[in-house]
Amino acid sequence: MTNTYDSYDIFLSPPDLTGRELASLAKLIESNWLAPSGPELDAFEGEFAALTGIPNALALASGTAALHLALVALGIERGDAVACPTFTFVASANPIRYVGATPIFIDCDEATWAIDPSLLDHALSARPGIRAVMAVDVYGQCCDYDVISQICTRHGVILLQDAAESLGSTYRGEIAGSQGVVAAFSFNGNKIMTTSGGGMLVSHDAAVIEHARKLSMQARESGVSHYEHSELGFNYRLSSLLAAFGRAQLADLPARVAKRREIRRRYRELLGNIEGITFMPEASYGETNAWLTCISIDTERFGADREAVRQALERERVEARPLWKPMHLQPLYAGCEIFGGRTSADLFERGLCLPSGSALTAEQQERIASIVLKSRER
Repeated sequence: MTNTYDSYDIFLSPPDLTGRELASLAKLIESNWLAPSGPELDAFEGEFAALTGIPNALALASGTAALHLALVALGIERGDAVACPTFTFVASANPIRYVGATPIFIDCDEATWAIDPSLLDHALSARPGIRAVMAVDVYGQCCDYDVISQICTRHGVILLQDAAESLGSTYRGEIAGSQGVVAAFSFNGNKIMTTSGGGMLVSHDAAVIEHARKLSMQARESGVSHYEHSELGFNYRLSSLLAAFGRAQLADLPARVAKRREIRRRYRELLGNIEGITFMPEASYGETNAWLTCISIDTERFGADREAVRQALERERVEARPLWKPMHLQPLYAGCEIFGGRTSADLFERGLCLPSGSALTAEQQERIASIVLKSRER
């Protein structure tokens, strides 16, 4: 069996190391403070809070764990329903089921690829029992939170922000993550910064984060010397080793965002004038981190479909990926309620993510663009 890391010369979004990670890890190992608590973890949370301007941060094992704890801490439970975009990664929807709630899927807006506010408003009016909205910043693009917040307030539902893909993006001049009651970030290996695996839960509400902190450590009660438990907890804390790695990565975040935006700009120069290729739009209300550069391919106008382009890249050892397959089309979520659905289904059918790692060179991009254009010749 061939390993994935042997299959490609150019990966979709590989980690980009600064050179400081090894020194940061060595310093921590010398201290012998390797438990999932202590000064390194505290420092990572503090630095993340300072960078985002969100005062309360909790470092966790994954972005999925952050979403799960957010739902639990906010009281979402069995019998409730949660509205969630269908155009997203499955990790946005799965935590809804972890707590026994029901996902209600909402189509995306063609102009932003984020959740469609008008369909969300309709769903909240038409479907009783929705207690929360899981808004997802897709491919770094923030949702239109002013509109969505007004809708949530009018219907009396909680707004959670899945910012797994939007670290470093902005919404109306504010950094992504401060737009909901809570927000969850991911530091998975393919994200704009990584701890290999990990995530962060943030909020302006200190009580929510402290409750989540307790839950993340098996919900041990404080004030007693033994282990006392009165509610169900989880083993979700980030390790100190990964926190040390993350601190080295976090310091370089603004440069990473600038590099990815430059990569997207170069792709537009190379492919933006080609008939049949359109790029993911950037909403006027914010600036994305350009985590992944995404295109949509019109088969008739371009001369090849999305899958032919992807396979042409794969034959040349270049990794590319279709856009997210909508949740309402996933076997796992067959039969779930969906409001709309055509826009996300069309994006999945025609959309492709191009290699976008922050270390990608101009020469590599030229090679990728050349393969894309030659795919029409087969």
